[in-house]
Amino acid sequence: MDLFDLYLDEDCPYGDETTDLLGIEGNGRLRIMSREHGVAACVDELAAFYRKKGLEVTAHVREGGEFNPHDVVFEAKGDLRQLFKLWRISQTFLSVVCAIAATTRLYVETARKVNKHVSIATSRKTHPGMRRFELQAVRAGGGDHHRNSLSDSILITQNHLGVVGDLNEMQAVRRIEIEPRNEEEALRYAHIADLLLLDHLPPQDIQRLAPLLKEKNPNLRIAVGGISAQEIPEYAALVDIIVISAPYYAPPLDLTARIYRT
Repeated sequence: MDLFDLYLDEDCPYGDETTDLLGIEGNGRLRIMSREHGVAACVDELAAFYRKKGLEVTAHVREGGEFNPHDVVFEAKGDLRQLFKLWRISQTFLSVVCAIAATTRLYVETARKVNKHVSIATSRKTHPGMRRFELQAVRAGGGDHHRNSLSDSILITQNHLGVVGDLNEMQAVRRIEIEPRNEEEALRYAHIADLLLLDHLPPQDIQRLAPLLKEKNPNLRIAVGGISAQEIPEYAALVDIIVISAPYYAPPLDLTARIYRT
């Protein structure tokens, strides 16, 4: 099922009682506008869904494009009954994904003022049913993905280490990432990892530890997780990747919608 069909079925499982009562017929235009600055995300997918429903998309901000208060983010025209059905889910959807994109862009710009090569990468802590769009929104904001799913990469976490014990030499087609439980494990596993995730380590410890780790493995990449958005500038100069989930929980943008008869 198209995810938008799922959202529509959830919001309008049988019919729109209000438009039925009012006997609304004919054609109209829907405009979704912003009351604040944001970054557009997932607009092409939403537009494709509108076209599938027989509506004409007349305007939208391009993917990754910025918009300002009073700007039209998305506009469509066609059957009024269909526009009333899609209005609320579209407005809510865009308010969420555009907020994720805007927050990601802010974090990327903040980090790259310190280190132009550092990556801001989000985790897989997405909301159920929204992963595809939330990951895309991160991309629209200029961020990257630490992991898309359990199936696309190897991450040996502290919980894995607690179960399997010490690690030996390993070979895998995919990169091997390890989240050590302490500095001793970081130094022990640096030579067999492609990437080390140093979780919750203070900046001064990473500044001291990173050169020792890269001495053991010059190709090693170092990531940090478990930090707040306010700490990004402190860590950006010290690591290759900052892993953060905060963009997914950004407050939705303040969008509004208007429907007109044409």
